[in-house]
Amino acid sequence: MTNGLVRGVAFLATLASLAVLVAGQSGPATATTLKWGACPDGVPRQVACSKLRVPLDYAKPDGRQITLTLSAIGSLSAKHFLLVNPGGPGASGLGTEQLVSAALPEAVAEQYAVFSFDPRGVGQSSPVDCGDLSDLTPHPALPYRPANQAQEQQRISLAQQVAARCGAKAKDLLPHITTENAARDMDRIRIALGRDKLDYLGYSYGTKLGATYATLFPQHTGRMILDSVVDPMVSTYRTAYEQNPALQKRAQQLFTWTAARESTYHLGKTRLAVAAVYDQVHRALAAKPAGGRAGGAELDDLLASSMYIDDSWDGLVRAIADYRKGNPDTLLAATDQLASQSVDPGQLAYNCMDRGWPRTWRHWHNDTAASNASAPLFAWLNTWYGAPCAFWPVGPAREVRIGSVDVPPILLLQGKHDAATPAIGALRMRQALKGSRLLVDGGGNHASYLFEKNPCRDKRAEQYLLTGELPSDGLCPAPTSEG
Repeated sequence: MTNGLVRGVAFLATLASLAVLVAGQSGPATATTLKWGACPDGVPRQVACSKLRVPLDYAKPDGRQITLTLSAIGSLSAKHFLLVNPGGPGASGLGTEQLVSAALPEAVAEQYAVFSFDPRGVGQSSPVDCGDLSDLTPHPALPYRPANQAQEQQRISLAQQVAARCGAKAKDLLPHITTENAARDMDRIRIALGRDKLDYLGYSYGTKLGATYATLFPQHTGRMILDSVVDPMVSTYRTAYEQNPALQKRAQQLFTWTAARESTYHLGKTRLAVAAVYDQVHRALAAKPAGGRAGGAELDDLLASSMYIDDSWDGLVRAIADYRKGNPDTLLAATDQLASQSVDPGQLAYNCMDRGWPRTWRHWHNDTAASNASAPLFAWLNTWYGAPCAFWPVGPAREVRIGSVDVPPILLLQGKHDAATPAIGALRMRQALKGSRLLVDGGGNHASYLFEKNPCRDKRAEQYLLTGELPSDGLCPAPTSEG
């Protein structure tokens, strides 16, 4: 290509010889050298990686340092460098740059090299280690919705043990695994890359991270797109209670979708009929787990994971349909995949440092029981996902109040029926970040920008990345993939 966009082996050779020297920047380090080379196993071969040392504690910038792993694809002579975060919190960023770069419109790809990183405490960046937790996450798992006080106490005990083990194994790291510190790390990345402005694309939790960066470093905030927006006005604890009714509504959409395809799945001709079949299968698995390991809680996990994107609905529904025909293989394969991800130390480390987690279980119980009345499929499940935070051995940390200073206008993207980050959060982020713009599409897919076609949204985002000019607030139709 004549635009100079370099990929693959040639890019690796170019990066291997790179040294970026940055002088005159504020902070304890006035010069940083990045040496690029091969990435850890599992990262696409077209991608190059580098290491960057940052302070464990920004209050002690000359004290202990930790190592971040960065990744990159594109031309070092590109006009813009786009930093990407896939969310989580606790999700590895390595490899995300390749996915984003491949999906960018050609005109944008000609101008942008794309970078990502594992945030501190995650993956290849000084990860939080809680030890082997497999004995605390057996399958079949305990029911999410406790039938009695004894079952609830068993779940509480598991949460306490997870928190205790994380504290024992990672006590030096945990106080410093915060969104504020991750945002400060992003500014060190900007400096290391030799850029005055940070261009950024953040998904899900990455929207909170990006908005925090913009609040801390407004003078260095460039073009920023935040997709599937986290509510900046409520605690992480309260966020779950925003999610529960949204998830319940999304499940009803799934049941309606399934009923419309009764000739394919044979699970019922109406939403209520499909819901009744789901309940029957749930009770059957709770009584006799498939393969001795896929019970009612595992089916709950599969349902929750399918709420993110419509394309996952077919897999879940086919697994249920096959099970009813006497073939549990699809269900077991999906269960085994999720079982390997049952506890995410990095996610807990970030979430549990936020303010707002009640330290008395009665508070959790009462809030969850109230939420269960309107969201019975998800209320207790969501509570147990976050329950270790009730017993977290450190924290809470100071939090940056997003939008507490004037920030450059930002482009916000949101699905109307997104259940993981309900639309109320995007509306509140729009209020907090004065002058920003919000595009809402009529679908429910989560973190979907660049990964599904939506011409109304995509064209406006493309123009923003090319020109820096924000579109007006607006509504877009549901993605074409939703038919």
